[in-house]
Amino acid sequence: MEQEEDWDRDLLLDPAWEKQQRKTFTAWCNSHLRKAGTQIENIEEDFRNGLKLMLLLEVISGERLPRPDKGKMRFHKIANVNKALDFIASKGVKLVSIGAEEIVDGNLKMTLGMIWTIILRFAIQDISVEETSAKEGLLLWCQRKTAPYRNVNVQNFHTSWKDGLALCALIHRHRPDLIDYAKLRKDDPIGNLNTAFEVAEKYLDIPKMLDAEDIVNTPKPDEKAIMTYVSCFYHAFAGAEQAETAANRICKVLAVNQENEKLMEEYEKLASELLEWIRRTIPWLENRVGEHSMSAMQRKLEDFRDYRRLHKPPRVQEKCQLEINFNTLQTKLRLSHRPAFMPSEGKLVSDIANAWRGLEQVEKGYEDWLLSEIRRLQRLQHLAEKFQQKASLHEAWTRAGKEEVLNQRDYESASLQEVRALIRRHEAFESDLAAHQDRVEHIAALAQELNELDYQEAASVNSRCQAICDQWDNLGTLTQKRRDALERMEKLLETIDQLQLEFARRAAPFNNWLDGAVEDLQDVWLVHSVEETQSLLTAHEQFKATLPEADRERGAILGIQGEIQKICQTYGLRPSLTNPYITLSAQDINTKWDTVRKLVPRRDQMLQEELARQQANERLRRQFAAQANAIGPWVQGKMEEVGRLAVGMAGSLEEQMAGLRQQEQNIINYKNNIDRLEGDHQLLQESLVFDNKHTVYGMEHIRVGWEQLLTSIARTINEVENQVLTRDAKGLSQDQLNEFRASFNHFDRKRNGMMEPDDFRACLISMGYDLGEVEFARIMTIVDPNAAGVVTFQAFIDFMTRETAETDTAEQVVASFKILAGDKTYITPEELRRELPAEQAEYCIRRMTPYKGSGVPAGALDYMAFSSALYGESDL
Repeated sequence: MEQEEDWDRDLLLDPAWEKQQRKTFTAWCNSHLRKAGTQIENIEEDFRNGLKLMLLLEVISGERLPRPDKGKMRFHKIANVNKALDFIASKGVKLVSIGAEEIVDGNLKMTLGMIWTIILRFAIQDISVEETSAKEGLLLWCQRKTAPYRNVNVQNFHTSWKDGLALCALIHRHRPDLIDYAKLRKDDPIGNLNTAFEVAEKYLDIPKMLDAEDIVNTPKPDEKAIMTYVSCFYHAFAGAEQAETAANRICKVLAVNQENEKLMEEYEKLASELLEWIRRTIPWLENRVGEHSMSAMQRKLEDFRDYRRLHKPPRVQEKCQLEINFNTLQTKLRLSHRPAFMPSEGKLVSDIANAWRGLEQVEKGYEDWLLSEIRRLQRLQHLAEKFQQKASLHEAWTRAGKEEVLNQRDYESASLQEVRALIRRHEAFESDLAAHQDRVEHIAALAQELNELDYQEAASVNSRCQAICDQWDNLGTLTQKRRDALERMEKLLETIDQLQLEFARRAAPFNNWLDGAVEDLQDVWLVHSVEETQSLLTAHEQFKATLPEADRERGAILGIQGEIQKICQTYGLRPSLTNPYITLSAQDINTKWDTVRKLVPRRDQMLQEELARQQANERLRRQFAAQANAIGPWVQGKMEEVGRLAVGMAGSLEEQMAGLRQQEQNIINYKNNIDRLEGDHQLLQESLVFDNKHTVYGMEHIRVGWEQLLTSIARTINEVENQVLTRDAKGLSQDQLNEFRASFNHFDRKRNGMMEPDDFRACLISMGYDLGEVEFARIMTIVDPNAAGVVTFQAFIDFMTRETAETDTAEQVVASFKILAGDKTYITPEELRRELPAEQAEYCIRRMTPYKGSGVPAGALDYMAFSSALYGESDL
């Protein structure tokens, strides 16, 4: 800046500078004065009386100046020049060191300075290209127009124009029919300049304001002279520039609309796919048809586990991304003054959320049903095994000739002693029969429970149970019948062998004890913990403690049998070791005793193996709990941390975004811990362990928390992204955005990212708004259009910036189309294809409706209705 000012001061005394400005400014003034039928010959002389100066200002401004003084005295001339200078000053121009006396006295320096001020104000100041103005705007316009041309590099308004190619390029860009640019040579600057001057004067009505020789032979041509001449080209081509500007605006609007439509299509596609997946998945989860085998139900559980770990997580991400895309699209539509996006029926974000909630409800019910079915099948398997074992034992007992014995009529030919023996024997049988009553009742109870649990082989169980009950009833009937017969015979028979009776009395209960011991030692169990297994081990140890006493009883019973044999030999009784009162022999007792002794160590081993299995399950529980007790609080803490970030963000949006991205990466990096926990959870389920007293965090609880954490961080990042869009679209500085955030946070009493209406009113008052009830109600309809009763931060920013936002409007788009259409109320496809890029031209042609009117060419299109539709307006 300082170098240019020094150079200008040096050129004040440069004759070449004075010559160029004198010629250029004179030609420029005459290009306007000729419209009033006059001109000037000598610039410092012809403006001295002020008359032509006032006339020049009237021509270029289109306004009337005060009536000039007609006298020829010096003070008359000064008065006229002052009227001109006052008019210039009224247009916002500061005239520094230029007074009427210097103009009246013919001061060339002051006169040229005044004319340059007029040129700058009326010919250059209003030039605006891409938000620049005046000199910079004119330079940018020249650079854009000449950019495609070889050997042209416009960087200033002096040396860049010496070879004449830049002027020829400007003409060729707008009127290629006037100059053959390919034939121009860079080493012929005089010829190039004269070609441009002649063509401009002949075809563009731009007078020759410069001399080619002066420009070429001057080291640095005068900047003001070049700018004056070049500005004439800008105004000559203003119509074409206006059409180009209109076309650019339309292209920008159409690009925004096309991008928004693409986002809408993507939302519709993603929403349809997600809803279709939910629709297909729910019937599968609603299917509660159980399997009959444990392996089949475990396969169902494995399928459900794959669904939770492999199939559902991508859909969770899709749901989150769908919400983010919807919010981003609505923000872009709002910032570009487009109507809000309304998805197809049934595809609202709320519809998808409702469908998702329905899916999760069915999913939770399905998992509960799976576990319940597995427990039911486990219980059924245990009960079925127990039923078969007890039924087999009972059937083995009944198959030992019970009915044949009861049907015998041996007492008819027996002696008294034999009859009494038969009676005692029968009593022993009845005792044995009574002892088996509980077993039969237990078998019936097991069958009933299997029926209630819908056991798949219930028919065979019922059949077997019915056979046992029928046989039992028959045994009872036969027993009572034989007792009646023996009691009738007892009156006739008196002799009894007391020792055999004693053997029978002691052997029968001991035999039942042995049967019970064998049954207990072979009994199956179902336990779920180390404590329950320890309880079984304790009971088994208690049983083993009774074995010495049982062994002594066995010895006593065997001693009775030995005494019986001794008595038979002593008294010459029938030498038979068969006890008439009981079929049980000493060998039977010894055999069963040996069976008990063999079963004891085997049960020891089985219980120890069960204890080892339960201890392994306990280790799995503790291993899972250790991780879950660390992961659960971590996820909850991260949720709270993300919540605090969402409410109390500090620093620039880019810094906030970097912090959130780092948080997101930390969360993603933590995913390995979730996967390891899933692995431990799978081990627990494979071991059929469904309870864990060591932690309150179940796998489902961890999964839901993790999914909520991913959704929360993604939504918070999306909020900051939308704020960046808002900031950039509204032209907000970071300080302004921080100020808005500070004000919002101060009045966000609940720290949940939303202000109550009363808090919002207090916030506006603190920022200088004078609010009445009516005005505040109007503002609330803007910031809370759905009457939710809260004001979000995004709505707050939109309200605070909506008055200053520079966005395109429907009216601006209509005006732009009107320029392309040449002020017609319709536009043709040919005009659209000529003025717009091919893709956007075809887009308009497809979307515009035919123009309804008479006397228009075929194919005419209604651009006004199209512009209204872009902004959701029914009528402009």
